[in-house]
Amino acid sequence: MRAKGRFDWAMLGTVFALAWPTMLEQLTQTAVQYIDTAMVGSLGTEATAAVGATGTVNWMIGSIVSAAGVGFLAYIARNIGAGEPEAAKKASAQACMITLVLGTVLTAVTVSLSGRIPAWMQADPAIRDLASRYFRILYWPMLFRTASILLATVLRAAGDTRTPMRVGLVVNGLNILLNFFLIYPARQVNLFGLAVSLPGAGLGVEGAALASALCFVYGGAAMFRAVWKHPAVSPKGYSLRPNPVILRPCFRVALPNLAQRFGTCFGYVVFASMINGLGGTSTAAHTIANTVESLFYIPGYGMQTAAATLSGNAWGAKDHDRLKRLGSTVLPLEVCLMVFSGAALFLTAEPLVRLFTRDENVVRLGTTVLRMVAVSEPFYGVPIVVEGLMQGVGKTTAPFVYNIIGMWAVRIAGTFICIRVLHLGLEAAWGCMIGHNLLLFFLFTCHYLTGRWDPFQKKSRAA
Repeated sequence: MRAKGRFDWAMLGTVFALAWPTMLEQLTQTAVQYIDTAMVGSLGTEATAAVGATGTVNWMIGSIVSAAGVGFLAYIARNIGAGEPEAAKKASAQACMITLVLGTVLTAVTVSLSGRIPAWMQADPAIRDLASRYFRILYWPMLFRTASILLATVLRAAGDTRTPMRVGLVVNGLNILLNFFLIYPARQVNLFGLAVSLPGAGLGVEGAALASALCFVYGGAAMFRAVWKHPAVSPKGYSLRPNPVILRPCFRVALPNLAQRFGTCFGYVVFASMINGLGGTSTAAHTIANTVESLFYIPGYGMQTAAATLSGNAWGAKDHDRLKRLGSTVLPLEVCLMVFSGAALFLTAEPLVRLFTRDENVVRLGTTVLRMVAVSEPFYGVPIVVEGLMQGVGKTTAPFVYNIIGMWAVRIAGTFICIRVLHLGLEAAWGCMIGHNLLLFFLFTCHYLTGRWDPFQKKSRAA
């Protein structure tokens, strides 16, 4: 009998139970990013540009770690759904081993290349030295950052999205506090009519990097402790030696996702380097607009986490009906959330940009591109959720192909033509980004509607 998808009101509670902690975690991360950008922005446009010049490289490095996590997410969620806790714990131990190896390698690579990366990104020569120092400080604790990202994925695969949220809340609160004391010099403030002396290191942009670095150390240590004590995925007592039986299926899922993330993030690097070539105003506007926009993607990525975990559980339990109902429930819910998100971004674009800069040229440019992209928000929500469904059941090849085509054939090629050939500005570059999002909507929608994402499809046809 063929399973039929339908909107399942009863499933909403489970979806939101997994999604809301991730949304809150990302919300606090975005709030810290807002505050961080505003604090650095108060130092001037050059400071904002120095931090933003290597921002897409940061995304690329983080995405490499996240891709490794996707393989473990699919494996652990499937085994928990199948009622095999021993396999889930063994996979958790392997995740700890990969964390150690990957974190060490990434630390060595990023720190050694920190002096060259701003030049590769075509940052303004006036800010390259500052951008390099910022990047170097940020990546010394890459091992802890790797632990924070990868081990949080292990917890989410076990259905625990609250622990990463709690750790994230502490990390983000600590980041704001450290920013306050490390960025600014010692000063006096007026508090209820009283002059209060506040200490400060006065490190500026480097203070912002140091604050983030210290928070990475805490976050990584706290996440390891949480995994070690977790009853469903504790690696305690299990070998950290490479286990091919576990690593092979994890890598089969992770490698296409890694290729996708590396290819798309490298595309973001190329995209940003072309924008950096437009000058400091465009770089600052692009950096601020990206920061603002990230707040409005939170519903999408919260639902993606829930979709990935629950689809993996359904696949492990061999419950086709539950998997179909999941897709039919999460997708319309996601579209509704992103419609409201896009409308809110359109209406609040200008005041949000003004939080980060007083430069009217930057405000005008940032507001324009944000209102452009706000219209495409509902369309972008669909590929986010469909990709989450596919990650949970281990189907990561098609998302790799679609994302690479969208990034390089539309965004990069289009931006190159617009900026280098037609000599247009930031608005044209963001127009190419919107075209990329619309193509992903079309490709992922077709993939979902034809049922090619469904691992039960062939079995159903054979029956």
